[in-house]
Amino acid sequence: MVSRDKPARLMRFFRGFVYAWSGIRYGLANEGNFRFHACVAVIVCFFGMYFGITKTEWLFVLTAIAGMFALELVNTAVEKTVDLITNDDHPLAEAAKDTAAGAVLVYAIYSVIVGLIIFLPRLMELFR
Repeated sequence: MVSRDKPARLMRFFRGFVYAWSGIRYGLANEGNFRFHACVAVIVCFFGMYFGITKTEWLFVLTAIAGMFALELVNTAVEKTVDLITNDDHPLAEAAKDTAAGAVLVYAIYSVIVGLIIFLPRLMELFR
């Protein structure tokens, strides 16, 4: 027996992708840090191809890139939600924004370390 509700559920499912892409477009259009990370990601991918990094190294690089994008979007969501709720200087609003930004910073440091481990030896060899 086929449910008549199935097409509606399927449409809701695909609509979710439209909303998700809208969020990514918002990040690219309105968030300087997101654009910065996108530019760095393109450069890192170019160097990954240039140096012929291994599949395992690609996994670390792509995890760092995807994680950075995801955290930047979550940070933006936290900031916009706090701004929607209050414009006042409130300690909890400040804590929410600061901890979300802190999560981005922790992951950015991790991403830089991954990049240094993978690319620094190759760059040093290139300049010898």
